[in-house]
Amino acid sequence: MTHLTLYTTLGCHLCERLEALLDVLHEGEYRLNKVEISEDEALMQRYGVRIPVLVDEAGEELDLGFEPPRLANWLAERGRLDEAAWRRLQGGEGEPERGGHDTARTPARSGGRRYLG
Repeated sequence: MTHLTLYTTLGCHLCERLEALLDVLHEGEYRLNKVEISEDEALMQRYGVRIPVLVDEAGEELDLGFEPPRLANWLAERGRLDEAAWRRLQGGEGEPERGGHDTARTPARSGGRRYLG
């Protein structure tokens, strides 16, 4: 099983797109740990204008993973690209729909959330 981390924030439509693409293009099982950046100043500084950022087990980051070719190349480099799904997606079979992969969320802290604007 692959363990991935997604730096995200509430209401991020690009993050949702990346997750939907990941569901379609990732070959094999994976666990996605979502990290809410708005709850941490250091994460806001590092990822605020870059989200969604996908990180593999080795700590290698992918910016702009919501762009299908970028995500496909990143997954292929790790031997995790579902080639058949990638061909179907390139063939214009529509946008991927969000599936039901196992996710682990970081615990919410009290005090509310900020929205990136």
